[in-house]
Amino acid sequence: MSVLISIEEHFRLKNEIPLVDVRSPGEFEQGHIPGAVNIPLFDNEERAIVGTLFKQSGQQEAVLAGLEIAGRKMRQLAETGIKTARNKHITLHCWRGGMRSASMAWLFEINGIRCNILEGGYKSYRRYIREHFSLPYDFIVLGGMTGSGKSAILDRIEELGHQVLKLEKLAHHKGSAFGNLGETGQKTNEQFENDIFTSLFAFDPKKPVFVEDESRSIGRNIIPPELFENMSIGSLLVVDMEKTLRVGRLVEDYGKYTSRDLKDCVVKIGKRLGGQNVKTAIDALEEGNTAEAAEICLNYYDKTYNFGLSNKKNREIILFKTSSADASDNANGILALLKSKGLV
Repeated sequence: MSVLISIEEHFRLKNEIPLVDVRSPGEFEQGHIPGAVNIPLFDNEERAIVGTLFKQSGQQEAVLAGLEIAGRKMRQLAETGIKTARNKHITLHCWRGGMRSASMAWLFEINGIRCNILEGGYKSYRRYIREHFSLPYDFIVLGGMTGSGKSAILDRIEELGHQVLKLEKLAHHKGSAFGNLGETGQKTNEQFENDIFTSLFAFDPKKPVFVEDESRSIGRNIIPPELFENMSIGSLLVVDMEKTLRVGRLVEDYGKYTSRDLKDCVVKIGKRLGGQNVKTAIDALEEGNTAEAAEICLNYYDKTYNFGLSNKKNREIILFKTSSADASDNANGILALLKSKGLV
């Protein structure tokens, strides 16, 4: 007999009992609970057939069609469940914890697998995480002009034992016109939110969480509004690094990409740079002068950043002035400054 468990109970047991998502592959790709294994009762086409029958002919016809479809692959589903279970135990969910979960639980149980069913299914999980984003985390927001090495600084801060929420890493995008270079491609916004929650849930809410100063969107992904609001009231520390050092960092970070890739990115901000600046930057890239192209782009990004910072004048800003481009030096300096102010 399957057991209904809450979202909180699943999180308590997740390292012991595998989570199986029985929704279709398309639903799973749109968004899933990180760590879940997809064993779909219906594939995308089969789900569409059953759904259409439900709307046009009612529940009974849809259920009969579903039985006919599932019957052909019951052995395969059962074998996959047996391989996935740990100590003959598994947790299942579908969209709302309904018929698909119950059907798969029946199949697994007659094959000796104990089954939990997630109460309310994936829908309840989504509601739970949205509520979680509103919790009052103590954010320390790391800002600074493009090229200040903020992501590298956060890496060092994390290595020193502090909690860091890496939104750009979760978004698979570095947040600028050049942000998709070297990335694997962005997931859906729904999955972006799920991944953010997984990181946040692992943190101690009594300790500060470091996060990079971001706009609402990172590439195509949007930061959940509740979380963005929390970030906007967190302590803001701005890295103040002279332009020559930032140009050097950008050359180091982006010089590994082809001139074609870099030129394509320059064109994306062409209207903001102006025609002559675009031509000069592209000419510089073709000549292998990445530093000159970076300096031209920084003229635009610095203006944009200063404008954004001016809109935060009612917020306390902690300035960290540095003459070093070394991320470890800056991480140590930032932590010392924050410690002196009693923030870490």
